[in-house]
Amino acid sequence: MPTSRRSFLSATAMLAAGNAMGFQPFGMLNALAQTSSDYKALVCVFLYGGNDGNNTLIPFDSAGYQKYSQLRGPLALPQGSLLQLSSQPDFALHPALPQIQALFNSGNAAFLANVGTLLQPTTRAQYLANAVTTPGNLFSHPDQQSEWHSQMSNSAGGSGWAGRLADRMNPQFNPGATVPMVTSLDGEALFCTGVTTAPVMVSATGPTSGTCRDYSYCSSRLQTAQQLSTLSTGVTLVQADNEITSNAYTYNNVLKEALGASSPLQTVFPPTASGIGAQLQEVANLIKVRAALGVTRQIFFVGFGNFDTHGDQVSMQGKLLAELSPSLGAFYEALVELNVASQVTTFTCSDFARTLQPNSAAGSDHAWGNHHLIFGGAVKGGKIYGAYPTLALGGPDDAGSNGRWVPTTATAQYAATLAQWFGLSASDLPFVLPYIENFGSNNLGFLG
Repeated sequence: MPTSRRSFLSATAMLAAGNAMGFQPFGMLNALAQTSSDYKALVCVFLYGGNDGNNTLIPFDSAGYQKYSQLRGPLALPQGSLLQLSSQPDFALHPALPQIQALFNSGNAAFLANVGTLLQPTTRAQYLANAVTTPGNLFSHPDQQSEWHSQMSNSAGGSGWAGRLADRMNPQFNPGATVPMVTSLDGEALFCTGVTTAPVMVSATGPTSGTCRDYSYCSSRLQTAQQLSTLSTGVTLVQADNEITSNAYTYNNVLKEALGASSPLQTVFPPTASGIGAQLQEVANLIKVRAALGVTRQIFFVGFGNFDTHGDQVSMQGKLLAELSPSLGAFYEALVELNVASQVTTFTCSDFARTLQPNSAAGSDHAWGNHHLIFGGAVKGGKIYGAYPTLALGGPDDAGSNGRWVPTTATAQYAATLAQWFGLSASDLPFVLPYIENFGSNNLGFLG
């Protein structure tokens, strides 16, 4: 049976590597096994497809709900089914989010309203008059995903803002680490790639699981790959590929050794058809062995979807949120178990929102500004930050006439708040977030 390059490289157990940082011998693990009160982690949960924020964070007061119900038509959720927020009683959550409601009501979660991709502050009037520069292809999935990931709108940026965080912060915070600062649980993601650093990619089932599909051939191919990775050659491309493969084995062994020496988490994660629970469980496992890995800063990327609900939205979104909420709840419980709840901040992102106005297929179409969740012990929770839009078709916040909210908060401001809590200096903000200086505030205040 012929061997493809894909199956050859997949024998590296779902780990991809390539980092400007060097590698420490495995024997260094014990020497690095110290705790650090300075530890911090960011966990990005990307909701692919464009989660409908209008049915995630919902007006609950009589006038607000009536307007919502009137304009949403068949997409309106019954008021009696909604989960009211105790400290923000004029708002409620989708009925599939009880764990998020509990986090919010306990002061460990917050929402950021109407945040989206912007290059500069923009009003409805400016947008309609083409008086300001806006991100390209606003309602395109790949373009808006790329802009959320890269924060380099309207440019050919080949790096993501988490990767650039690692570029700036890795030398200071993780000088002796045996793995990269950034880990993706969802394959290749622009968010994770830096200019001089690269992430490690780990399967949701951990570094010990391979993905070779050629059965009896797998063992021999893995052995051959390991041998080839040690060869030197004058061909630059082959040398680079050998380095990537060698790095993958290095990370694989480091993670296997660290995880194998640790005790299992007691927190039980829910089984999910999408695997979101397994991804978050593996993030918790990797945080648990942070001392053995020699890291005081970690960034994780988790992907979940598909939220592209052009039809049958009530059922589709409900099922997705019913997987997301208990998984996030279990993840927070695991952080409490590990005594790092105040040192890990989890936040959601998504391509864009959905139109307030329903379409003819009982769904909604691509929109712009959206509402996002942030949780963790450092979050100044129980609050809704930003400006909730006026629910009016063609109203002051609508980019047109269908309920596409012009963002009142930029993704760059969202990212800057997270990055500074993480430890990025203000002087390095323009490198990580090139458009941040166009906005009046680089800290939205939702983290203490």
